Amino acid sequence: MPLAEHLRELRRRIGRSALAILLLTSVGWVYYDQLIAFLASPMCDLNEAKTSCGSLYINGVLGPLNLQLKVALSGGVILAAPIWLYQLWAYLAPGLHRREKKWAIIFTATATPLFAAGAYLSYAILPQAIKILMGFTPGTLNNLIKFDDYLDFVLRMILVFGISFELPLVMIALSLANLLTVQRMLAWWRGAVFCIFLFVAIFTPTGDPLTMVLLAAPLIVLYFLAVFVSWIIERRRRKRAQA
Repeated sequence: MPLAEHLRELRRRIGRSALAILLLTSVGWVYYDQLIAFLASPMCDLNEAKTSCGSLYINGVLGPLNLQLKVALSGGVILAAPIWLYQLWAYLAPGLHRREKKWAIIFTATATPLFAAGAYLSYAILPQAIKILMGFTPGTLNNLIKFDDYLDFVLRMILVFGISFELPLVMIALSLANLLTVQRMLAWWRGAVFCIFLFVAIFTPTGDPLTMVLLAAPLIVLYFLAVFVSWIIERRRRKRAQA
């Protein structure tokens, strides 16, 4: 189609994604108390604290409103992930062959649970990470933590590891496009494992080996799973070529 129609189609897809995020942001606004308790639980239990939560605090007159907007919008983006992923696929689908469209649907259906798995894993290790980091506070001092800063820390962990769990989809997509072969993936496995541990070391707030292994091990498993799936793809491709 002409460039102008491509741009109109892109605008339509972005508009639908934005509308979905907006609607689900309203859900995050309604269930704000539950979301904030969930995000704060690695630090303390808001249900037990009732009126306060240890050393967490909100600053300024507009602080509570800004915090609720940030939490609601973050929840809307995460909850709307299946919708904006589908809109991305729907925009690209007209330029794909039928076989590639089938794989695109599989990618869209797989991307959300992979993101959720990475996000959950990073959230699960947060209590241990916070305990280690707070342990550096001198015994004679109190550590007051602005909730906005704490929320940014939690969301960064969730988003970084949620996105990193999309690694096998990227590898398989490159394999489908004949840009990456199984032979090259296997030749690079040592470097890939090193890069995964380096990535985890950079983005993990703690330096303890246990946390690093807990986050790196699933990524390594996903890497070799992508190699296996790419091997199946190449095998079927060779059989079709022979036929």
